[in-house]
Amino acid sequence: MPDRKKAKLINGSKIGAELTDEQCLVLAEQIELGEYADGEVVVREGAKDDQLRVVLSGALAVAKQSADNEWLRLNVLTAGDLAGELAFLDSAPRYAALVALGPTKLFSLQRAKLESLLKRDPLIVYRVMRAIARFAHQIQLRSSSQMAELSAYVFKTKAKY
Repeated sequence: MPDRKKAKLINGSKIGAELTDEQCLVLAEQIELGEYADGEVVVREGAKDDQLRVVLSGALAVAKQSADNEWLRLNVLTAGDLAGELAFLDSAPRYAALVALGPTKLFSLQRAKLESLLKRDPLIVYRVMRAIARFAHQIQLRSSSQMAELSAYVFKTKAKY
């Protein structure tokens, strides 16, 4: 795919929110596109993973495999969502797998490729990192809100179902 088409994908994504068209073109040289079939494992639980993924179409299950090999969905990521943002930052093993739900298209960025831009264009790196931080912050806010709702429910019902 020509870099201009990749740049357009970046520009329309959360990581491209603060990037100029020229910066998207530079970053486009660093990303890879991927297509996955329904049920295909994109990355396994426990794997060391240094890639940030952006869902372009379709969906990804964030899932753990049970003892009887059934997938237990923890979350579903859809178009526009980032996947693997924390592992991208800290190289920790994946807590859960990413599994395609139906035909799914992604783009991915390896940490080393982003880091290669530090001397050439540090503003791109800074803006991508801000986008990752914003996304992680949104997750944290959503989790806090859900926890508050759950706590209020438990206290209100005195933990009776």
